[in-house]
Amino acid sequence: MSINYEIKKANKVKQLREKSTYNKKTVYSILDAGLVAHVAFNQDDGPVVVPMIYGRKGDTIFLHGARKARIIRLLEKTNRASLNVTLLDGIVFARSTFNSSMQYRSVTVFGSPKIILDNEKKLSAMKIISDHTMPGRWTEVRDSHLNEVKMTGVIKLKIADASAKISSGPIEDEIEDYELRVWAGVLPITMQTGTLQDDNHLIDNIQPSDKIKKLENTRF
Repeated sequence: MSINYEIKKANKVKQLREKSTYNKKTVYSILDAGLVAHVAFNQDDGPVVVPMIYGRKGDTIFLHGARKARIIRLLEKTNRASLNVTLLDGIVFARSTFNSSMQYRSVTVFGSPKIILDNEKKLSAMKIISDHTMPGRWTEVRDSHLNEVKMTGVIKLKIADASAKISSGPIEDEIEDYELRVWAGVLPITMQTGTLQDDNHLIDNIQPSDKIKKLENTRF
């Protein structure tokens, strides 16, 4: 099995090619670090982009929504979709607006979406999505009611093509601009969880599990 995705017309990075990679482990690592995917596809009257929560197992991405939601119904009917996950790591302040930019990790994926109708398979996919967003939580809560499973729409998207793009490292200014008396540098951006907040209807002396506490003040 190849360690890289094949470079095709759809996933070939054309701008800033030196920042691109088609390595599967890199693609997976960025997908696993994100929480929201922006899913794109063509509808009859034009393009549509919708944010969705997701989870990944191997080369398959599972997307979550209400069974009757427009996005689920539309994805069910299309034969090709694309999704993007982007993580911002910093704002780059160069000595010119032209060379100012962002530090980021980004992945774009292409594949054929298929709806999961079998309740057991859907339940398994829902656990993957839950474990991605709230690791360990699935075993702490009550089992899903059958009606809840039926009301949930899950789309599986097997990755056919993908590419990643990573921007990091030092600022690249024009040689003559390094003599300017202008501050340059990077303002880091981090996505970090905060402190857990109790629900107003908690039973007395109920505390979050160690798995949940571990998610406090965590960087993504």
